[in-house]
Amino acid sequence: MIEDFLNAISNFRRNKTRTFLSLLGIIIGVASVIVIMSMGQSSSQEIEGTFGSSGLDMVSITKGFFRRNRSAVTINFDEEFREELFGEIEGIKKIWYENNLSATVSYDQTSASASCTAVETGYMQTFGMQLEYGDYFSVTDDVMGQQKIILGSDIASTLFPNGDALGKYVLVVTNKVRFSFEVTGVLKEQNSGMENTTSSCYIPRGFYEKKISPNPKASTVMVQAISKSRTTKLLEEIETYCTKKTGTEGSVNVMSMQAMIEQIQTIQKSISVMLSAIAAISLLVGGIGIMNIMIVTVTERRQEIGIRKALGAKPSIIRRQFLIESASISLLGGIIGIIFGIIVSFVIEYVRSQSFIISLESCIVAFVFSVFVGIFFGLSPASKAAKLDPVVALSGE
Repeated sequence: MIEDFLNAISNFRRNKTRTFLSLLGIIIGVASVIVIMSMGQSSSQEIEGTFGSSGLDMVSITKGFFRRNRSAVTINFDEEFREELFGEIEGIKKIWYENNLSATVSYDQTSASASCTAVETGYMQTFGMQLEYGDYFSVTDDVMGQQKIILGSDIASTLFPNGDALGKYVLVVTNKVRFSFEVTGVLKEQNSGMENTTSSCYIPRGFYEKKISPNPKASTVMVQAISKSRTTKLLEEIETYCTKKTGTEGSVNVMSMQAMIEQIQTIQKSISVMLSAIAAISLLVGGIGIMNIMIVTVTERRQEIGIRKALGAKPSIIRRQFLIESASISLLGGIIGIIFGIIVSFVIEYVRSQSFIISLESCIVAFVFSVFVGIFFGLSPASKAAKLDPVVALSGE
């Protein structure tokens, strides 16, 4: 077998142009599969980076936007609902309530519009919101309803361009009512999932309950799953529970970053598989090219085949010789295609400023498929060579 392989390499050297044309389809096919899979994986990682790594174990519940009729039952996000969720649905680690306000935040002569959110103690840490400087709200701040505020990075840079916000008092106007808050912290600029923290500010929900809306119902419920892998299942169970409770689909709107990412990745994976299948067609075209070249090779080497048969070579040996030759072409094409695909992937992802990811699985699949194509399309010419009559082959007819 090694001798057959070395003979194949020798034949390739004698017919360089023919060999190159035979390799071309295999190289393009393998490289295309690798590039497409690499770009798909890089895009998936970029999507995860856009959403941020924090908050992937969170499920958001808000009032439903789509109701079938005016008499549709809605759910009140009160303490009773919190207790029901804990009691009816498994896999919940923590439930957070928040209320959202549109507000104008001002300091001295400068003001900025902001989305102001009243949050419970520990919510910001759980959601991965990091502070540039300052402190988070304490339990005392929430229980006592302290007038403290944490600013997003854009709000802080607008009101305090010198970065000296800590300890200053800002004026917050919401629904034409004014409140004075002490700045206790400023958030870093970062991706925090479903919330745009850069243009937001946060106050203790205890203050909201005492000064803005006594015994309020939450506008948004954030449910934390016990693990990220549990998030999508938790979302489905919450939707089912709320539908059963109200008897109406769409009574609440349930969302999860993890579910959104999984849906996008599923779509991307399907597109990548479809494009890879299209790219694999070029491998089949390359296989047809190998078959054509091998038929020509068998025809040119009829006398060689006749001599070997006359000396006692069995048909299986002749078949193996030409199969190894066709497999060697696809093997070489697969190796070059992998190298070429990796280089092209690196260049494309460098230009697009994406992370460079190469799937070992895609390389192996493309390589194995290319070798299979070489053997499959080389089988017919090899069988034809094995069946040649030595007398006819030596006569050159």
